Amino acid sequence: MVLALKLGFFCSSAGCFCAVNPRVPKFNIPICLSFTMSSKRLRFSSPASATENSDEASIIRRGILEDDPAIIEKMTLQEIKTKLRSTGVPAKGAKSELVSALKSCIKSQIDGTKRLSESDRVQIENDASDVSVNKTTKRRVKQSSVSSINIKSEQELITESTKTEGEKSIQSKKRISSRISTTKTDTRVNADLPIVEPWTVLAHKKPQKGWTAYNPKSMRRPPIGADTPHMKLMSWNVNGLRALLKLESSPAFFQLAQRESFDVLCLQETKLQEKDVDAIRRSLLEGYDNNYWTCSVSKLGYSGTAIISRIKPLSVRYGLGISDHDSEGRLVTVEYDNFYLLCGYVPNSGDGLRRLSYRITEWDPSLSNYMKDLEQSKPVILTGDLNCAHQEIDIYNPAGNKRSAGFTDEERKSFETNFLEKGFVDTFRKQHPDVVGYTYWGYRHGGRKTNKGWRLDYFLASESIADQVHDSYILPDVGGSDHSPIGLVLKL
Repeated sequence: MVLALKLGFFCSSAGCFCAVNPRVPKFNIPICLSFTMSSKRLRFSSPASATENSDEASIIRRGILEDDPAIIEKMTLQEIKTKLRSTGVPAKGAKSELVSALKSCIKSQIDGTKRLSESDRVQIENDASDVSVNKTTKRRVKQSSVSSINIKSEQELITESTKTEGEKSIQSKKRISSRISTTKTDTRVNADLPIVEPWTVLAHKKPQKGWTAYNPKSMRRPPIGADTPHMKLMSWNVNGLRALLKLESSPAFFQLAQRESFDVLCLQETKLQEKDVDAIRRSLLEGYDNNYWTCSVSKLGYSGTAIISRIKPLSVRYGLGISDHDSEGRLVTVEYDNFYLLCGYVPNSGDGLRRLSYRITEWDPSLSNYMKDLEQSKPVILTGDLNCAHQEIDIYNPAGNKRSAGFTDEERKSFETNFLEKGFVDTFRKQHPDVVGYTYWGYRHGGRKTNKGWRLDYFLASESIADQVHDSYILPDVGGSDHSPIGLVLKL
């Protein structure tokens, strides 16, 4: 039809487009387009404006051979194909078929509605000197992993026209919408639109039967009553404390204290130097006057841990008491009445696993022995970034990370041997045995938006105190770092 207008024909009879190639979608319901044209300018108009353009149409009808098909018969095969392709009509077939298709375009005036089977939205726009047909597809599908889902796509045909009447420009629009429903069975659909709470979506390469995504809104246990003695402990790898406090999201650091009202906050990877500690300490949280910091002295601006508490501890220790392990500021220990609390940042095995041997043969056994020594007098709780996703449920892509730092067989075995088999309980996994909950998402691939993460942060507790854990939880909605805070509520 557009081609006919470009050739200078005026269509006066009703009909439908036909396509030579049967694979091309056909229009089952006619579309009403009332239009006029002059030369190569195409103007769409609403039915109300058709009468006003009748004079121009009359001139065109008198000057063009409207009903004479000879003009098409005389065209070469290549000319016919070129005209058909320029209008989006397939140009395959014998010449007689192509002539028939072009005649149909010229003789057809579409009246009714048009149903599309592939595009969600087709917009035909008027141009000052040419005709532009743009097809834009907008599919909105709702993510679902249920066995049967319904996918609905909205289709709209928007026809715009502009006519000039003196100095007044009038624009009319005709909008036709249709809705198509299809049913698919046993299909998982990925959402195109960002998910507001991505951690509530089960994201795993090899999900097992019974696994569910961690949702703190529904899985956190109710708060303990004020009449029950308890402590709330939190831990957070901040990935650079100064950088966090400079971010626009830095209020999240202070809002966390207001929102959770924790008693103790353990920080890892503060990346502070000793000269910075006093200034940072004064700018932090009111009411948490007891804070203890250790910084890396072998490599400045690296590692670093801290414990911030509103309860004064009985004693404080820094490091493991072994010089080979204590130059990077990776451990702070505080003693309370009922337990020891350790804030630790376990060394990463690094690129190329260059520190893997040091981690599994020196650091892990030394930390384990230190904890067992403390346990002889009181139960022990170790929290922090332990740099190990223990099981396949703790990492989005287990198969693809077999030789990645944090998920090697050696690290996972060391985690079991030095901590779990020594009687320290993974409190989150005990409470949520089949829940996929991550605490770390790499910045590089935007893993947080799609919940493709790792669970690297833990609260490990002595068996003697594990039953006193009221809640072990993750706060995946707290931003500002590539890790999320984790929490533990302990009955005393």
